[in-house]
Amino acid sequence: MKAFDTIITESADSIAGPWRRPHQMLHGQVYDSHASIHDDATAQKLGFQGGTIEGPTHFSQFAPLCVSTWGNAWFETGCISAHYRNPSFEGEEVQAILAKPAADERQCAIQMVKRDGTEVLRGTASVGDDKIPTALDQRLTELKRLADPVILRDVKAGMKTGRETVRMDLDQNMGELYPFSLAEKLGVITEPSPFYAAAGNPWGRPIIPVEMLSVLFQYKAREDRLPVRGPAVGLFADQEIRLLRGPLFAGEDYQTEREVVALSGSRRTESLWVRTTVFASDASPVATMLLNLASIKDSYAPYSHEYTELYA
Repeated sequence: MKAFDTIITESADSIAGPWRRPHQMLHGQVYDSHASIHDDATAQKLGFQGGTIEGPTHFSQFAPLCVSTWGNAWFETGCISAHYRNPSFEGEEVQAILAKPAADERQCAIQMVKRDGTEVLRGTASVGDDKIPTALDQRLTELKRLADPVILRDVKAGMKTGRETVRMDLDQNMGELYPFSLAEKLGVITEPSPFYAAAGNPWGRPIIPVEMLSVLFQYKAREDRLPVRGPAVGLFADQEIRLLRGPLFAGEDYQTEREVVALSGSRRTESLWVRTTVFASDASPVATMLLNLASIKDSYAPYSHEYTELYA
């Protein structure tokens, strides 16, 4: 059984998937009791043309390229590490491109582009537990320190949350953050695979697609909240998902634990970098996710007033 029937094109130095139009499934997302960056009206108020496609949705387009390069090891120890460069919107076509690694290399560069050449994301893909720094490992060494925090002023590097049990059943609505089910996602996923069903895949159980691992890992993020001021609109600016002992399965309980690993800033945002570690029932880690959630300063109503009080 093949994992994917995706048509892959090859050049001298890279392979690429087809042009795809990912579906926007977060129009109804609610975060901090308000609509999110994926809502058209909210996004337009902040200067975007409309609700953005959530970043990890694009990870599915890289899966066939990674399996073509490394085989089924991708589902067990694969890693995507990406810096989101520009948003994409419903109806836009995007293409995933993977630089060909040498025969003995276990990591390579990736990027996603629009038809006009705009880069949606760039980063690395890899397999195995190699100690080669990923794209986000490198970015962590280059961050601009967060000066004069307002939204994140109560958050400190090293803060941890308690462990929370998470689960993703086929027909389970994943809540206000992700108001859809795995079954609904599989109905529109850009790269369908028989491996996402139990029958015949090498593990004998339905596995969770890499883009939906982000949903699973964030499922209890509202219940084990860090002391972030709000409400404010946030967006994913960087994200890395690494499988240590995969794949992860639908219908199985896992536990998540989150730790703040860095704080950074830009002219428009305050960024919270959190590493989520995911544990199986035997309490051993099976996956990690590093996420940079960037809060947009202009979306936090009292930002200017509180900044003046704190730093004037």
